[in-house]
Amino acid sequence: MAQQGKRVVGYARVSTEQQADHGVSLEAQREKITAYAKLYDLELIDLIIDAGASAKTLNRPGLQQAFALLTSGKAEALLVTKLDRLTRSVKDLGNLIDWYFTRYALMSVSDQIDTSTASGRLVLNILASISQWERETIGERTKEALQHKKHQRQRISRHVPYGARLATDGITLEANPSEQTVITAAKAYAAAGLSLRQIAQRLATDGHLSRTGQPFQPKAIQTMVRSAA
Repeated sequence: MAQQGKRVVGYARVSTEQQADHGVSLEAQREKITAYAKLYDLELIDLIIDAGASAKTLNRPGLQQAFALLTSGKAEALLVTKLDRLTRSVKDLGNLIDWYFTRYALMSVSDQIDTSTASGRLVLNILASISQWERETIGERTKEALQHKKHQRQRISRHVPYGARLATDGITLEANPSEQTVITAAKAYAAAGLSLRQIAQRLATDGHLSRTGQPFQPKAIQTMVRSAA
């Protein structure tokens, strides 16, 4: 049960201007938030609305206003009708938990969540764990996909690395003979004991310039001499 007398700020959202104009969804959210606050004897200090605002971003005027009431101490909890009014993103929910809802309570009418209670905090911890698992899983999948593309000599960014070029399929990378000649020369100079700056100067003297037509920078030389044969 919610703590009686707790100061809460209500938050409602609809995603389209049409929903905002008709007001059915907004009115339903207002009624649920007001009824919940009355049922549990909560002090509803404000009910803030984002009309025609997508859940794809947390940068919504109304939501930021609600958070400001929390951080200023004017409210102790955020009250929504359902978690998807707050966000539809697992990642954003995880961020909100980290940023706000370890210090302030989160209440959701339909989801029956109230983090001012022990059971509510348990649900919050489960949500946080799911969010962390989702972030780590996405990271692992991304890393595996990049490694696979790298092994297949496919481009893993918009930038084609020096010494390579796109094959005719527009995806696979293949050796660029002229640039490989420059890399071979750079490695030979490095094996002879020249510094990165000296190698850059020697390549420029030999007529080998970067793709922009400028002498190679020491960092680019370092990448060359460390690259696989």
